[in-house]
Amino acid sequence: MTSISRLAALVLLALIIFATLSPIDLRPHLSDANMERALAYILLGLALALGFPSRVTQTVLFICAVAGVLEVLQLFDPGRHARVADALLKAAAGVVGIVLARFVITLVSRAAERR
Repeated sequence: MTSISRLAALVLLALIIFATLSPIDLRPHLSDANMERALAYILLGLALALGFPSRVTQTVLFICAVAGVLEVLQLFDPGRHARVADALLKAAAGVVGIVLARFVITLVSRAAERR
């Protein structure tokens, strides 16, 4: 399960990097931009936390760093904009994904103990 989660996290990270740094017209549009950002980072946080269950602190730091660095890199693309609010939304959504994964891990381990 952890190797699948790690692979999913890698694919999600690549998609997030592409969507964040590609020209705005190449960026996929599914819904409201904030909803897309939040969903992408929730899924990334979930996949990372399931892939690295014993490294919660490092996962949180990684999510926050990715959100911040990708937002800063948008400063170098004249067609994009970097906003602190976007970085905070992305980091918070990633942490929500990590928290959800921790709930899943706890529920699964409790169910396994009852058997």
